[in-house]
Amino acid sequence: MRWTAFVDQITLVIFSCLPLTDSPMLTFDNSYVRELEGLYVFGCAERKVAPKISRLNHSLAEELGLAPDELDSPEWAAYFSGNAVAPGSQPIAQAYAGHQFGNFAPQLGDGRALLLGEVLDRSGHRRDIQLKGSGPTIFSRNGDGKAALGPMLREYLMGEAMRNLGIATSRALAVVATGEPVYRETALPGAVLTRVAASHIRIGTFEYVAARGDFPMLKRLADYTIARHYPELQGRPYIEFLRAFSIRLAGLVAQWMGTGFIHGVMNTDNMALSGETMDYGPCAFMEHYDPLAVFSSIDRRGRYAYGNQPAIAQWNLARFAETLLPLLDEDGDRAVGLATQAVDAFADHYRDAWLSVMRRKLGLKREEEEDASLADGFLEAMLAGEADFTLAWRALADAAEGSESLFGLFVGNREKLDAWLPRWQARLAREGRPTGGIAADLRRTNPVVIPRNYLVEQALEAASSQGDMAPFDRLLDALADPYAESCDTLSYSRPAPREHTARYQTFCGT
Repeated sequence: MRWTAFVDQITLVIFSCLPLTDSPMLTFDNSYVRELEGLYVFGCAERKVAPKISRLNHSLAEELGLAPDELDSPEWAAYFSGNAVAPGSQPIAQAYAGHQFGNFAPQLGDGRALLLGEVLDRSGHRRDIQLKGSGPTIFSRNGDGKAALGPMLREYLMGEAMRNLGIATSRALAVVATGEPVYRETALPGAVLTRVAASHIRIGTFEYVAARGDFPMLKRLADYTIARHYPELQGRPYIEFLRAFSIRLAGLVAQWMGTGFIHGVMNTDNMALSGETMDYGPCAFMEHYDPLAVFSSIDRRGRYAYGNQPAIAQWNLARFAETLLPLLDEDGDRAVGLATQAVDAFADHYRDAWLSVMRRKLGLKREEEEDASLADGFLEAMLAGEADFTLAWRALADAAEGSESLFGLFVGNREKLDAWLPRWQARLAREGRPTGGIAADLRRTNPVVIPRNYLVEQALEAASSQGDMAPFDRLLDALADPYAESCDTLSYSRPAPREHTARYQTFCGT
C-alpha cells in the first residue's frame, strides 16, 4: 500500500498542530521527503505538558554547528520535545517493514518517532534529526507513541559509549523530560530523545518497498541510499551496493564482538544501511565471557545471543539481497546467483574484519596464519576460566610486561590459559618490537571501562525514581575515555557481582 493519498489529506494539518517559531540555528533540508514520496507520512508530535531539558550533548551540538551554551532554554525544550517545529523542518514518520525474530511484518514504520529533517554538520556530512517518543503516528499499532526517561537515557549513554570506543553509531543530541507519566508495568517519567544518525534507512525500508512490488520506488530508494551513503558507487551495477554494505556490516559486527557488545534485537528494521549501530533497546555489554550470553527479556530463545550475532547479520544481509533482486539482473536466475555470491562472501568479510580486531587486541601488527587460532584459544581460555571479557583483554598489557595479574581474573579452570600463554608470548617475540610499545598498544586498544550493566541500571534508576542525574553524569564522564586508567575510573571498571549478572535482563522500553 502506498501512503501518498493519506499524506495529501494531512499536509494542511501538520503546521496547525505544531506552532512555528524563529529559527533555532538549524538549517533543515528534507531530501528524503522530496525524493521518496510514498515512504512516509507527515506527522505532528503530541503536545507535552511541561518539557524540560534533562541532558544535552554538547560535543554533538558543536558538530552540528550549534552553540551548546544557548541550548538549555525553554525554546530548545520546545523544539526537542516536539512542541515547536523549526522553519524548514517537515516532520515525518517513515514507513518500513521488517523481520522481527525471524518473522516478517510487511508494515511497521515509526510508531513513536518523527524525522524532523536533515542537516549538514560542520564537516559537510548529512545527518538525520529525529524525535523518539514524540507521540503516536499512523504506524503506532495501538501503542501510545511515548517513551520513558530511563530507556532514553540508556540510548544516550550507549551511543556515547560506542562512539568513544570507535564504533559507528547513532547518537543522542538531547533528552527532554515531558513532565507527564508513561505507563508500562508501572508509571514512569516520560521523555523524548533527539536522535542524530547518518540516516534512518534500514533493511526494513527496502523490505517495505519490495513487499509491495514497486520496482520504480525500489530503484529510487536504492539510488537515494547509494548517493547518500555509497556515493562512489553511483552509476555502478547494484550488486556493488550489496557487496559494499556486506563489507560495512561485517566490520561493524566484528567491532561489536571485540567489545563484548550484544545488540539484543537484531531485527532487519534495526539494521541501518549506513552501517551505524542503531536502536539501543535491550542492549548490554557482556561481563564474563559466554558466547550464549543473552540479556534481552524478549529474546527467549537466544536468537540474538552474543555468539549468534555474525550469523544473524548474514541472515539479515540475505533478506536485504532478496529485496534487490529486480535491480541485479533481468534474468531471475542470474540475479539470485549474484545475490547468493555476495551473501556467501559475508563470512570471509567478517572473518577478515574479526581477525583484524583480534590482532589489535592481542598486540599484533604482523600477520601470521596461526593468529586466528591464537585468538580463538584465548576466548576458549576465558570461557573455561569464567573470566571477565573486558578485563581479561585489558590485562594482556600487564602480561606483556611480565605481570601475573591476568591469572587473578580466571576464577574457573586455568588449564587452557596456562597452555595458551606461552603461545602468545612466543608470538609477541616474533613481532620484534619492544615490550613496552606492545603493552602501550594493548592499552590503547582494549578498554578498561565499558557501560557495566549494573552501573547503567543504578544510574537510570536514580534518574527515573529520584530525579538524581549525578550517577548518570559520573558514568558518562568515566566512559568519555574508556582506555584511560585513573583513580576516578577504578570503580567503573569492576565487574558486577555474579548474582547480578545471572539474573540481569534488559527491556526494550516500549
